[in-house]
Amino acid sequence: MNFAGAMVVAMAVDALLGWPAWLFARIGHPVTWLGGLIAAIDTAWNRASDPPALRRAAGVAGALAVIALSAALGWALQSLFPSGWIQIVLIGILAWPLVALRSLQDHVAAVATPLLAGDVAAAREAVSRIVGRDPASLDQAGIARAAIESLAENASDGIVAPVFWGALFGLPGILGYKAINTLDSMIGHRSERHKAFGWAAARIDDVANFIPARLTGFLFVLLAPQRSEALACMTRDARRHRSPNAGWPEAAMAGGLGVRLSGPRIYHGSATDEPWLNEGARDPRAADIAEALTVHRRAMLLVAGVLAILAFA
Repeated sequence: MNFAGAMVVAMAVDALLGWPAWLFARIGHPVTWLGGLIAAIDTAWNRASDPPALRRAAGVAGALAVIALSAALGWALQSLFPSGWIQIVLIGILAWPLVALRSLQDHVAAVATPLLAGDVAAAREAVSRIVGRDPASLDQAGIARAAIESLAENASDGIVAPVFWGALFGLPGILGYKAINTLDSMIGHRSERHKAFGWAAARIDDVANFIPARLTGFLFVLLAPQRSEALACMTRDARRHRSPNAGWPEAAMAGGLGVRLSGPRIYHGSATDEPWLNEGARDPRAADIAEALTVHRRAMLLVAGVLAILAFA
């Protein structure tokens, strides 16, 4: 249970401090360090001249190497700490930058504030920092939809998932998960360059997020303004999402707020015809982003409370 207590420490420190800009300017961030390693492997091992089968094998080897190295580093650090309160605090401090609690809250609130004031241009600029779709194509409903979807999905893979794996295995769990998630975000997409090399990264990420995504969805159902609608939407629409995991928290949030999410969008000038979640509901507004943030904060407090009970009761 020391690991559960350490995750409470990590969440508390991140909620209070985030990752300060001055610290990022001096040493960067653990995710950027991981990103540098992944980029180097991608450059060295993902050769366009190789056949797809060889590129897929190289991607498997590269993903496993990054995950194993990250987990081994976590195990080596964790083995240095004595058990008890010292271990809880030190693991929590080292896990702190791997929990994106404050960052997610701040980035989504930065979209809600100008949109509530009617400043669409500033809201587009803010939302462009958290989603990949073309901001110029987004009207007010599109901006609100993108912000709420990002909040729901990242609550799972940016907070619940790392805390889940950290509570189970400590530093090896949370560092290993963060390696998996960073691999997926960098090479786990279906571009021409990465559809073979990134195949393993995407599949491993699907497995690692299977339980956390569903836990996050049920947390949103429990704390949403419209609970029965949230549960109905999640159980009905989650599997319609292009992602096997992101649909669970997004559908729960859509039903819980009484809005429709997902749907057609534009990436890099190309339209994609994604299915709606909670089709038939109204489009979201700026006020719905604020409501989604309230649900999110309550859910994360509940996560921290359950972990604290497991660790200290």
